[in-house]
Amino acid sequence: MKQLALALALTGSCVLATTVATTPAPALETYQAKMEASDAASQARVDMLDAFGAKELRPGQYVWRDVPESAGSERVVISLSDQMAYLYRGNTLMAATTISSGRESKPTPTGIFSILNKTPMYRSKKYDNAPMPWAEFFEPHGIALHAGSVSAESHGCVHLPAAFAKKLYSVTDIGTPVLIGA
Repeated sequence: MKQLALALALTGSCVLATTVATTPAPALETYQAKMEASDAASQARVDMLDAFGAKELRPGQYVWRDVPESAGSERVVISLSDQMAYLYRGNTLMAATTISSGRESKPTPTGIFSILNKTPMYRSKKYDNAPMPWAEFFEPHGIALHAGSVSAESHGCVHLPAAFAKKLYSVTDIGTPVLIGA
């Protein structure tokens, strides 16, 4: 069951015969999903060392390398403890950046999600019309990956450097898995 749930979350779709469902997989916020997301975040740090060397990123910095589309589907891994985001194509780490995430009173949820909706410019309905450029919503109540200050805590969103958010937006699709580990 664990492998089935992860497989569905990572593919973002379900294939039966020749029919493809276009609805993203539902969020998995179970203990097991949270542990898998945390394990993915820990592995991402190791993969970053292998891919980019002993590089310590300052707030707002990112690294990105070209990985052919043939390497596989994209997935995003977020490490809340390291305040880092990682982009994979297949099993190959493609990019990494610094982030900021939710404050204690409005934490970023952990578990396995998928991108539900995308828009190049969104304005928050809850928080004073705040801009959310390159928004990729992974939670139905408005929590998203988007360009924002990586030095200020959010209301649950994952803030990315603007240039990184724009590039990420261009390579991800609705259904792309988002694993968020503590």
